[in-house]
Amino acid sequence: MPSPVSGVPDRETAYAKINLALHVRQRLPDGYHRIETIFAFLDQGDRVSVEPGDSLELNISGPFAAGLSNSDNLVMQAAKLLAEQSNISPGARLHLDKRLPVASGIGGGSADAAAALRLLNGFWGLDHSIARLAEIARPLGADVPACVASQTCRGTGIGQDLEIIAGDDLQDCVALLVNPLVAVSTAEMFAAWDGNDRGALGSGPIIPVSLDGRNDLQQPAVTLVPKLADVLQALEDCRPVMNRMSGSGATCFALFDTMQEAEKAEQHCRETLGEIWTMKGKFR
Repeated sequence: MPSPVSGVPDRETAYAKINLALHVRQRLPDGYHRIETIFAFLDQGDRVSVEPGDSLELNISGPFAAGLSNSDNLVMQAAKLLAEQSNISPGARLHLDKRLPVASGIGGGSADAAAALRLLNGFWGLDHSIARLAEIARPLGADVPACVASQTCRGTGIGQDLEIIAGDDLQDCVALLVNPLVAVSTAEMFAAWDGNDRGALGSGPIIPVSLDGRNDLQQPAVTLVPKLADVLQALEDCRPVMNRMSGSGATCFALFDTMQEAEKAEQHCRETLGEIWTMKGKFR
């Protein structure tokens, strides 16, 4: 069992993921789908921390901790996989502060696993590159490699073939996330996709490409969760740069030029929609 490395961070943020566009191109025989997407990441999210331990343990707290397992959890799966791939015996006491809604289309579980990989990579003194961690993460889920990098990137294949986008045009934007506190199943949303390929995602500056793009899961999600239509309309009322559902839902997002605009939109959504979850942030 490796000794904890002194002087390395003892906590990591599991950055909230947004799919600015999500084009579903093909249903694959293995149950996955071939997609084209633009991943972007806020500077906010869950938090994973670590301290020395003789065995591998996980404790979960926070506003969305209820119902989550301390053992059957992507954070634990990520820690065990990293130890196995690094040929070490794992020891660490992990804590997850769960601030993002569960099953909400913003990468919560995937981001948590990715944060655990980054955190333990330093804590155990493994010195894997981000690219290597992303490779290790592939069995954990379609979004986990992108969440390991937590940089604006284009995802193809099942979302794991990544192209980092440098110098993107999101840095001056503020995002508002709104979730109607309805958990949705990713598998159910993909199963509800009608199978029609509506075309490729374009190329060029991120915001124009995203505006010209779409989320092919948005309409199935609105059909299954009608309140999403109200969320999207409330955001549209605030005249954002763009607004859309992220991933398989049910979180929707809007981009604004200033934090003040995002705060006004958040207030409008709370007054219009009733009980909701919101988060504001800038892009990494």
